[in-house]
Amino acid sequence: MKKLILGLLLVPFLINAQKTITISGYVEERETGEKLVGASIYDFKSKKGTASNDYGFYSLTIPIDSLRLRVSFIGFENQIYELNPTEDISLNFTLTSQMLEEVEILSNKEEQVHLKAEMSTIDLSMDKVKALPALFGEKDIMKTIQLLPGVQTGSEGTSGLYVGPDQNLILLDGVPVYNASHLFGFFSVFNADAIHSTKLIKGGFPARYGGRLSSVIDIKMKEGNMKKFHGEGALGLISSKLTLEGPIIKDKTSFLISARRTYIDILAQPFIRMAQNRNNKGEDNNNNSGGYYFYDVNAKLNHKFSDKDRLYFSHYMGRDRAYLDNSDTYTQDSTSTVENTQAQLRWGNIISALRWNHMVTNKIFMNTTLRYSKYDFLIGADNTNASTTNGVTTNDAFSFAYTSGIEDWSGKIDFDYMLNPNHLIKFGVGDIYHTFTPGVNQFSLTNGNSAIDTTFGSQIHYAHEIAGYVEDEFKLNSKTKGNIGLHYTEFLVGNVRYPSFQPRFSIRYLLTENASFKASYASMTQFLHLLTNSGIGLPTDLWLPATELVKPQYSNQFAAGIAKTFLNKFEVSIEGYYKTMENLIEYKDGASFFNTDQDWQTKIHAGRGWSYGGELMIEKKVGKTTGWIGYTLSWSNRQFDSINFGNVFPYRYDRRHDIGIALTHEFNENINVGIVWVYGTGNAVTLGQERYVSLFDTQVPSIADFNINDYSGIEHIESRNNYRMPAYHRLDVSINFQKEKKWGERTFSLGVYNAYSRQNPFYLEFTRNDNGNPQLSQYSLFPLIPSFNYAFKF
Repeated sequence: MKKLILGLLLVPFLINAQKTITISGYVEERETGEKLVGASIYDFKSKKGTASNDYGFYSLTIPIDSLRLRVSFIGFENQIYELNPTEDISLNFTLTSQMLEEVEILSNKEEQVHLKAEMSTIDLSMDKVKALPALFGEKDIMKTIQLLPGVQTGSEGTSGLYVGPDQNLILLDGVPVYNASHLFGFFSVFNADAIHSTKLIKGGFPARYGGRLSSVIDIKMKEGNMKKFHGEGALGLISSKLTLEGPIIKDKTSFLISARRTYIDILAQPFIRMAQNRNNKGEDNNNNSGGYYFYDVNAKLNHKFSDKDRLYFSHYMGRDRAYLDNSDTYTQDSTSTVENTQAQLRWGNIISALRWNHMVTNKIFMNTTLRYSKYDFLIGADNTNASTTNGVTTNDAFSFAYTSGIEDWSGKIDFDYMLNPNHLIKFGVGDIYHTFTPGVNQFSLTNGNSAIDTTFGSQIHYAHEIAGYVEDEFKLNSKTKGNIGLHYTEFLVGNVRYPSFQPRFSIRYLLTENASFKASYASMTQFLHLLTNSGIGLPTDLWLPATELVKPQYSNQFAAGIAKTFLNKFEVSIEGYYKTMENLIEYKDGASFFNTDQDWQTKIHAGRGWSYGGELMIEKKVGKTTGWIGYTLSWSNRQFDSINFGNVFPYRYDRRHDIGIALTHEFNENINVGIVWVYGTGNAVTLGQERYVSLFDTQVPSIADFNINDYSGIEHIESRNNYRMPAYHRLDVSINFQKEKKWGERTFSLGVYNAYSRQNPFYLEFTRNDNGNPQLSQYSLFPLIPSFNYAFKF
């Protein structure tokens, strides 16, 4: 027994007998100073390695010995370092990009799919986004994400995403974005020229993410070139943009600013004036103007205090505005009248983040962030009327505005603890202070000397969302690695408190050198509800909190799959998933945000849902031809006790089959083409397929007195979402002509959206044909649309 006790006491000394050292620092790109995320640092002697984190920081603890390190990142030249350190050292690495004749990387910031522990996670290259065709030539990260398996679009042209249901966490530099759409959903708010990286997570969520049920889209802006001034821009059919970046103090402080605006309103003005002149017949008594435009601005400042401290400030502001202005002057009898009417619909986001990176020790990295996010929309109209009779003027005025939105102030602190090459521990805490404005009406009326001014609508809600998490990215042996964690959130609203423990787990096991099995489980809680109208993509969806009456949403998702890499060129993954959801909400029949006399909590039903299916992804990452083929087979259903007689019905975006094909081919260094083809089962819609005759009168007439005009049809609906729209499919093609110039590089892009002019359904309704018989009519938006874009870099 004494020997055993003595042996146990000696264990710590025996462990420390083999001393270790820690090498830490940053990996960055030599040309711009941008941090490289996911760069590999590997020691040949100890056969240990690590990767740089989201901010380019790495830490590698290995046995003390002479070292031979390889620092690598796909698309960059490898660096080999031989060292003989005797103590911990700080070492920063800079890598130089290289042109590879044979390698064209699709997602150049990720390891091969069979080696990754994460499931349902995809990193997107911005170069690939810019090479693919797009509507009106406007390159859009959200449109590219829609081509991936497991992701669906809402309807023709829209940038909304449906990963199963519609609860998606969209982050821009770590700040939630509550509305990601421009132009009624046809474009997203993300300017591709300002984006550095994009990560899509559809399942197996790490514990550091929380607050949504379905997906995470983590978008990071560029940091600004630390080395030299650089710019790029583009001129398109309906919009133009310009991005500038460069050092304020070389290698110490940099800036980036990117702006974009449409000019549909400007192009339309000559046609509006022509129509106005025809209507006035030369008399200048009626003036009309109207239009639509959007703009957005991204800006970022980046300052390096030392190797241990760096400060970032990022900002986004974007707004859409549709408007109609009318001025009319007329005379009737002895009264002359001047009438002015203005109507508008506008919405937008403001997002800011102040981030401090600090290297606490050579193993602990800290990121502290203060965040602000605001989304609001307004529908309003104003009318003024000045009538003059015998020199006496009477002024009347009327105005109405409906506003809604959400505003967040938040702070969070995150830590990366790089314990050793087998354990990366992440933990952190944060708090979001929400202000919800579900719908406020402002009404004023002035009639001569009397006036009414009032405000009414839903109650404003305030809430705190306090969260903490811990997770461990672990490696058990050469074949097994994974991620295990716990996310805890407490939501405080009104007089109620909702606590939530959310365990997460994912694992990867190598079956062979090039194939692996993966599995994951994630429990998610969402304290925010998105109350959605099922019509056209107007920005009228309402963000609402869980309250005393409305419970939070909960989900549990299981997934498993196989991933394999062939010939180091092709990556194939097959995944199956099953997901349950509780406390989903929908409008009651006939209710919408226009019912302003009711509180939103009285206009909804709560129910449950579940979705399941499989996804296939085949991706080619090298060679002159690159791209992917994605296929999704899925089911998504809902059940509400007070809807559809309590029976199960398919979700609006329940689609049995979805196919997305995205390919690019490089003929030479100057010419490349992009091809996109998509197919989707038609959306499920509610359609009455029978009508009954009813009487207006209480007495039933005789046959002799029968008159069809005395009758109206009553629509009979068998069940909710009982009809399928026709299938959606579309082919897009683009070609890019690039050329190096003395001042930089220019690119001409020609494209065709919907190349075979498929009339895809946007809206269905019953009408009557020429014979007066009822028929189901389909309305479509976009036929074949050509596009042209001129882009430049300097």
